[in-house]
Amino acid sequence: MKHAYVFPGQGSQFPGMGKNLYDTNAKAKELFERANEILGFRISDIMFSGTEEDLKQTKVTQPAVFLHAVIAFLCTEHSQPDMVAGHSLGEFSALVANGALSFEEALKLVAIRANAMQKACELQPSTMAAVLALDDAKVEEITAAVTAETGEVVVAANYNCPGQLVISGTVKGVEIACERMKAAGAKRALVLPVGGAFHSPLMAPAKEELKAAIETATFNTPSCPVYQNVVAKAVTNPEEIKQNLIDQLTGAVRWTQSVQAMVADGATEFTEVGPGKVLQGLVQKIYKEAVVNGIENK
Repeated sequence: MKHAYVFPGQGSQFPGMGKNLYDTNAKAKELFERANEILGFRISDIMFSGTEEDLKQTKVTQPAVFLHAVIAFLCTEHSQPDMVAGHSLGEFSALVANGALSFEEALKLVAIRANAMQKACELQPSTMAAVLALDDAKVEEITAAVTAETGEVVVAANYNCPGQLVISGTVKGVEIACERMKAAGAKRALVLPVGGAFHSPLMAPAKEELKAAIETATFNTPSCPVYQNVVAKAVTNPEEIKQNLIDQLTGAVRWTQSVQAMVADGATEFTEVGPGKVLQGLVQKIYKEAVVNGIENK
C-alpha cells in the first residue's frame, strides 16, 4: 500500500487560485512573494484577482498552476509521498515534491518553458482536439495515416484515461483527423480552445530553449521515484529525469500508462495537489479501486 501524489497541468487554473493559502499561511505568503521577485511581475495579484482571460496568458498560466500546487504541497500537512507524477506541466511540481528540484530552480524552468512554448505556438497555426470513446490504437492509426497522406503534422498527445485521448498538430491535420475519428466511431472529436500543438513535433523550437535551461539547472537525487510522462515508469536518476523533461515537450503525455505503472508498483491512494480535481477523476477511471483525494484544489 503506497501513497502517490499527483500534480495537475495547464487548464486547471481559476480566478482566485492560491489566495486562501496566501491569506492564512505565513510560509505560503513568503513563497508567493519570492515567486513575484523571481518572475519580475506580481503573478500573485493576477492569480488572486485577475480574470479568466488574464490567467489564460501562457506566461501566467503555467507558473500560476505550478505555484498553486507546489505552495499547497510545501505548506499543508501531509504524509511523505512514496511516488509522484505530474500531468505535463505538473511534472515540474512533482519534482519539487520529491526534492529533485528546488522551488526557485523549478519556477525559473517553468517560466522559460512557458515563454518558449508561446513562441513556438506563434510560429505556425496549430491546435489540439479531444477524442472520446475510440481505442488508442485506432487513434494512432488514423493520425499516422493523415500525416503520411497529407504531410500535415498530427499525433496522439495526451493519453488521459481509457477512452479519452487528445491529438495535437497543425490546424488542418487535426481537422482532417477529427473527421476520420468520427467516421471510425468516436463519440466525439472536438477541437479544443488552445493556442498551439502541445506535445507534438511542432514544439521542437521550444524544446531547444528548454533543453539549454535544463542542462544548466541543478537536479538532485529525489527522495522517491517520479513517474514521468514520456516513459510512464519510475525514474530516480537525475540525468534521466532531465532528458525526459526535455523530451516531454514534443512527446506524448502517457498519463493512463503512468497511473497503471504506479498501481503495478503498489499505489493504492492518490492525492492530487493543486487547483481542480481533473486528475482525481482520471485516476478513478484508470483504477476504480483507488482511494483519491485532494489538497487545496478549490
